[in-house]
Amino acid sequence: MHKETSDERDLLQGRLAGQRRHVLDQVEGLSDEQLRRPVLPSGWSCLGLLRHLTLSDERYWFGVVMAGEPLDFWPEGDGGDWRVDDDEPAASVVAAYRDAVDRSDAIIAGLSLDSPPARHEDWWAEAGQTFPDLRTVLVHVLVETATHAGHLDAVRELLDGKLYLEV
Repeated sequence: MHKETSDERDLLQGRLAGQRRHVLDQVEGLSDEQLRRPVLPSGWSCLGLLRHLTLSDERYWFGVVMAGEPLDFWPEGDGGDWRVDDDEPAASVVAAYRDAVDRSDAIIAGLSLDSPPARHEDWWAEAGQTFPDLRTVLVHVLVETATHAGHLDAVRELLDGKLYLEV
């Protein structure tokens, strides 16, 4: 067991918050058409990526895994966590991500970094993963969010030429 320090918690939560801001910054200012346009051959859109981060990262890892909430929000069908209906307003997808982040932060605030998950999944071991505590879940979601922020960097540059960091 690790001894939790406020520095460690501040570092993990601060870096995760930074990556979440990065994601939101990269979708800000895009038109509805740009947010919905698949740019890469895999076919996902910026809104689809936000939906994925909302469901697969924030709601699943913090709500379901750490807080033990039911997995009753999961869409049916393959790739459902990336799907955004044509008539769903883009602003509601962005708001759902912000709401999920706020809910995740409330869950994180109520747990120590050593808190074990409330729910374990068989597929973790099959995938060679272990998540013994909030600390490892935070690192996992941080890496996932940072990876997808990088995807958004490339897509944003292709959509309108905007660079996240000027070099």
